[in-house]
Amino acid sequence: MKHLLLAGLVAVSATSAWADYPDKPVTIVVPFAAGGPTDKVARDLAEALRKPLGGQSIIIENVGGAGGTLGAARVAKASNDGYTLLLHHIGISTAPALYRKMAYDTLGDFEYIGMVNEVPMTLIGKPSLPAANYAELVKWMNANKGKINLANAGLGAASHLCGLLFQSSVKIAMQTVPYKGTGPAMTDLLGGQVDLMCDQTTNTTNQIAAGAVKAYAVTTDHRLSTPALKNLPTLDESGLKGFNVTIWHGMYAPKGTPKPVVDKINAALRAALKDPEFVKREEALGAVVITDARLDGAEHKKFVAAEIAKWASIIKAAGEYAD
Repeated sequence: MKHLLLAGLVAVSATSAWADYPDKPVTIVVPFAAGGPTDKVARDLAEALRKPLGGQSIIIENVGGAGGTLGAARVAKASNDGYTLLLHHIGISTAPALYRKMAYDTLGDFEYIGMVNEVPMTLIGKPSLPAANYAELVKWMNANKGKINLANAGLGAASHLCGLLFQSSVKIAMQTVPYKGTGPAMTDLLGGQVDLMCDQTTNTTNQIAAGAVKAYAVTTDHRLSTPALKNLPTLDESGLKGFNVTIWHGMYAPKGTPKPVVDKINAALRAALKDPEFVKREEALGAVVITDARLDGAEHKKFVAAEIAKWASIIKAAGEYAD
């Protein structure tokens, strides 16, 4: 009986110790450069998180490099007190296949908070590309084999992953051109230095709406309702059967972060994802806010484990990895 009472007192004491969390600013590490798609999601989410986290300031820290692994390692090694969090995209599940050595274990070194959103991708081209639609693009690609440049935001970036799958699907090898972030990749696409890019709607929707790039297709299994994208066909209906890629984002804390804190962050995340302004901003960019079981940390972890297995085979077949 005494042991039960003691265990109960310890549990109450541990919970009470974190009752005031957060009582100082919380940092969300974004493992990519400022201004990119993941950075945009993080900054909008930070605004929505302020109220459910008691009005505390949320600081965005951009730690780019090595396909997001530097920022992820920064959080994995941070103090596990809940004041340093990670907002990462699908790259957290592809890094184990892309990098032979990493400074952290994707499934073992984080507390999984929950999934945030899913973002469709768009296949876009430079303004001067002669192809007006996807059928014409296929003809152009076949006529220009060995000359096509495909931009991406770096090894492991969403645009890199989508590009790998696209090349594999059309069976046309392209010269991939990696950049240090989505911003410079988009700049060169707009300037005509590269031909094509497959990137998130959070980064391409405004450019498509402005007519600044050629837009050919979306990567989902259904057309999107976003005004600027609703007339774009899917790659599946365009002939690439089964082509379906969405880039998701999730939130993580260092391993060992106390459960009361993880629970508080998860509750705040759930509240933030219901914030009308956040939902509106996401929907305007073609993103879908998560409302299913993957909001739960354990379910999100199961999902990531499945994604690791899925992308490992794709990346292995492409033969693209880093030391």
